[in-house]
Amino acid sequence: MAGGPWQFIPFKTSDSPPQLSGLTSQLRTRSVIIRRMRNIVFVLAKRLLLVLPVVWAVVTLVFLLIHIVPGDPVRNALGENATEVQVQELKHKLGMDLPLSRQYLNYWSGVLQGDLGVSLLNPTDKVFEKIFSRYPATIELAISGLIVAISIAIPLGVTAGTNQGKLTDNIASVVALLGISTPGFVLGPLMVFFFAIKLDWLPVSGRYGLEYLILPAITLGAPLAAILTRMVRSSVIEELNEDYVRTARAKGLAERQVIYKHVLKNGLIPVVTVIGLQFGVLLAGAIITEMIFSWPGLGRLTIDSINSRDYPMVQGCILMIALTYIVANLITDFAYRLLDPRIKVE
Repeated sequence: MAGGPWQFIPFKTSDSPPQLSGLTSQLRTRSVIIRRMRNIVFVLAKRLLLVLPVVWAVVTLVFLLIHIVPGDPVRNALGENATEVQVQELKHKLGMDLPLSRQYLNYWSGVLQGDLGVSLLNPTDKVFEKIFSRYPATIELAISGLIVAISIAIPLGVTAGTNQGKLTDNIASVVALLGISTPGFVLGPLMVFFFAIKLDWLPVSGRYGLEYLILPAITLGAPLAAILTRMVRSSVIEELNEDYVRTARAKGLAERQVIYKHVLKNGLIPVVTVIGLQFGVLLAGAIITEMIFSWPGLGRLTIDSINSRDYPMVQGCILMIALTYIVANLITDFAYRLLDPRIKVE
C-alpha cells in the first residue's frame, strides 16, 4: 500500500554507511591490481614461451661449436706432445667418446642443472663456476657503459634537437659523428695514453675500485652515446611539431618542463628500442675493452680460452653472453609499457 506502515523504501548507494563505501572502494582497487598483475604474468609467460625456441637454437649452436672446429679439440688442448692414451683418457673423462646424440642430451641435461662441464686445460675447474666468478665484472662494465652513454646522449640530443640548425646542433652532430667513427680499440688506447700515462689521473688496468672503472666505461659507452644522441635529436625534433607541445606551451608551462616532462618522455620510445638492441653490442664491445684495460670479466675469459683452445670454456662464455642478450630484449619489451601504457607487448 502506498501510504501504509509497510511502505518499501529503495536502498540507495549514497545512503550506505561510510565504512561500507570505503570497503567497496578498497575491494574495487584490489580487484584492479589483481587484474593488472594477472595481465603482466600472462604477458611474461607468453614472452618466455616465444623465447624458448631461441634459447634452444642458441644452446644447440653452442654445443655444435666444439664439433665444427677443425681438428681434435682434446688433442689441440693437450698439445702435440700428448700421447694417444692421454687423449683417449681425457675424452672418456669428458664424455666426448660417446655418440653425438648422447653428448647433445648430456649437454642439455648439464645446462638445465647449471653444469657446463669442466675446463680442458684444468679438469678441476668447472666452467659454470669460472664464468660465474667473472660474470659480475662484465655486467658491471656493460651497465656502466650504458649509464655513460645515456648521461651523454640525452642532454646532448635534447640540446641539439631544441636548437635545430644552430651552432649548438652542428657541434653536437660533429661530436656524434666522431663518436660513431671511432671504434673502441682506437679510443681505449688513446684514453690510456692521455689520462693514465701523460696526465696520470686514472689507473691503466685492473678492477680494484671505482677509479678503475672510469676509463673502460667511457671507452665502451662513447660509441653508443653517439648513436643515442642522433636518435634523441631526431625524436625531439619530431615531437616538437606535435599539437600537444603547442597546447602545453599555451597553458604557460615552462619550456624546460615541456621538453623534459612531455617531449622527452614520448621521444624515448624509439631510443629504448635502440638501447635494447645495442646492449648486445655492449657485451661484444666489452670483450675488446676488457682486453685493453685488463678487466677481469667474461670477455677476457673468452679470449684467453680461445687462445688456449679451451673449447668447453668458450662454449660456456658464448652461451652466457647470448642468454644475457635475450634477457635484455625481454626487459626492453616491458620497458615500453612503463613509457607508454597504450603499447601492448604482443
